[in-house]
Formats: sequence, structure tokens, C-alpha cells
Amino acid sequence: MELADAGLLPLVRQRTGLVLDPYFSATKWSWMLDHGGVQRRPSLALGTVDDWICWNLTGGTESGVHVTDPSNASRTLCYDIDRRAWSAELCDVFGVPITALGEILPSACRYATIAAGVAGGLLTGVPVSCILGDQQAALFGHGCHLPGDTKVTYGTGSFVLMNLGTKRPPATEGLLTTVAWDLGENARNHAGDGFCYALEGSIFSSGATIQWLRDGLGLITEASEVGPLAAQIPGNDGVYLVPAFAGLGSPFWDAGARGTIVGISRGTGRAHFARAAVEAMAYQCRDVVEAMTLAAGQPVVQLHADGGASVMDLLLQLQADQCGVRVLRPHTTEETSIGAAMMAGLAEGVWSSLEELRTLTAAADVFEATPRRGRPDTDYAAWRTALERSRRWDPV
Repeated sequence: MELADAGLLPLVRQRTGLVLDPYFSATKWSWMLDHGGVQRRPSLALGTVDDWICWNLTGGTESGVHVTDPSNASRTLCYDIDRRAWSAELCDVFGVPITALGEILPSACRYATIAAGVAGGLLTGVPVSCILGDQQAALFGHGCHLPGDTKVTYGTGSFVLMNLGTKRPPATEGLLTTVAWDLGENARNHAGDGFCYALEGSIFSSGATIQWLRDGLGLITEASEVGPLAAQIPGNDGVYLVPAFAGLGSPFWDAGARGTIVGISRGTGRAHFARAAVEAMAYQCRDVVEAMTLAAGQPVVQLHADGGASVMDLLLQLQADQCGVRVLRPHTTEETSIGAAMMAGLAEGVWSSLEELRTLTAAADVFEATPRRGRPDTDYAAWRTALERSRRWDPV
């Protein structure tokens, strides 16, 4: 709040594409340095989790490399996504010594090899050839290599990313602009220089809502029960759940919003709560997709889905109907791991191009949008009415 009150939000938005929020690294580093007892000294090294893991894999205090990639650096509030470098100006704002930050290298390159003695020596000499953010790796694993390609990951929260290619749009209210990846010298057969931006929308509660039905209300005993329970009724009968348990994320960023259930009648039962929870995932994703379409100036042609909740056919059909596009679910829902492995393989020459990688990403299941838009749009309009009733409830 102090930084925002000082008028620094426009600077942060312009340089980083992010918002002032404790979610990002620099605010945490600032607290550690000012209140957490961490000393500013020449040996200080600050980084994100990827940096720490790479440092340990490559020898730690003996020979570890202190590096990160642009996708992770762009989540720190200290990285200028236009200049593609650490920003001395932002480091000064947060009181972070720029000399403590790691070297920024492309997402696909050989950083070093695993040091002797790590993992019992079983991996000694194995190259570390990719560093990539979680959601960016999922985007890459889906084969979303071209501008406009979009994916949603349904986890505890949901994350929607759209590939923007090499052109960064102006800062957009309610969305984050981030770096997707930097292919460096591995940008073979790729438009531009292999440096891609992405728009991101972060939804706070998706799988967390299912956990609440299970642990908070006791309506289900296993998370896997929610899909079949929700499918027991053909519609929501006017019941809507806005899972703003920790406020609302993209595209609203309303920390004062709180969870809301509307439309309950005497006939409302367990299935209605389950269906409202599943539908809320689809509505929130549509909120973000429509904001992205407006910001990027191009429609989403199809949506790639992964994450634990993507096993629910009902959810993906609802998502297709709400967004009016085809939804694709791959053979495996662990796209983050696949994307990181693919990028490492690109760096090591296992695959020669992005075109070759895209031949490996055939979808297992396809969910087509219902041609008639009447009911999905009516349901969505009611959702937005319910959402407005949840907003600004707690004057934080």
C-alpha cells in the first residue's frame, strides 16, 4: 500500500507488466531485507525457486550457478520486460541490491551440468538445459507457440495464458503481461527472435472451491465426486456461486470481494452446490478470455486445457459453451512437466524445431461449443450479476 500511495503503480505496470502485490518476489525480498534479518552484503544472493534449485543441482556453495530465465525474472517486479534486463530503477524502489540477482539466460540453453554427489551421484554430468515458469511451461507443452494460442490450467486456482508473440501490448487493466519464454539460439524456424510475451489471467479459486465443498461443507468425501454429482441435474436452477474466498483475481483484482451464493431455494440440494462450483470455473475463465481478446485485439480460436479439474467432461463442455470455442484436452494433464522437457530437448537437439514439437501435442479429447448461444449467454449474464454482489464487500 505504501508504494501504491507513493504513486509508483504506473511505473511498475509500465516496466514489468505486473501489479503491486505481495504475490511477487520483490515485495518479499524487501521485507526480508528490512524486517527479516537478511543482511545486504556482497555474498547475498536473491532468486526465485528455479534459481535456488539450479544452484543446488550444479554444486551449491562449491560450484553452483546463480541463474534464472526471463519467464521467472519477469515475475519478480525487478525485471524490465521491454529492455529484457534487471532494472536498477525498480531495484532501488524495492531496496533490492541488483548485484544479488542472478544472471538472466535464455529459457532454453545449457546452464551447467549436475554436480557430483547430487542425488547420490546418479545424475552426475546430466545437463540442466531449461528453466521455465510453471504456467509458461504448460503453454509451451500444449504447443501454443504462435500468437493467439491460449491455454487454461485448472489447479487450486486457474491460470489462463495467451501467446502474444514478440509484440508486447500496453499494460491492460486486470491482466498481467509477462514473458512466455526466450528460446535464445534455439529459435530455429521461429518467427522473430524466439522471445515471446504472454497475457496472463490469474483466478484464485478453482480446485480450492472443490476442496471447500469437501472439507468445509462436507458435501462430498472425495474431490472426484463433484463432476458426477454436478451432472445429476441438467442446469443450475438459478443457483450461482462466486468463490471469492480470498478476493477476486483477474480481471477484477478486487481484494475486498467475498464468496457469495445466490439463487438458493427450498429445492436447492447438494447437486446444485456442486454444479455451481463447476460452473464458476467456466464463468471465471470466460471473464479472463474476454478481457484477453479485447486487450490482444484478436479472438481465441481454441482453448487448450490441463490441470486436475480438466478430467471433468462437464467442466470442459461448459467451458466450450461459455467461450464459444473448441476446448482441447491432451493425453496427459501434466503439461508443465512436458513443456519443460520439450524445451530442454530443443536446447539439446533432441528436436530441431517448434514445428516438429507441435506434431507431438495431438489432443485426446475435443469439446465443441454448442451452436446456439442463448442459454450460455443467459447463464453468464446471471453470473455477472452474482459477481457484482460479491464485490467490495470487505473494505480492505
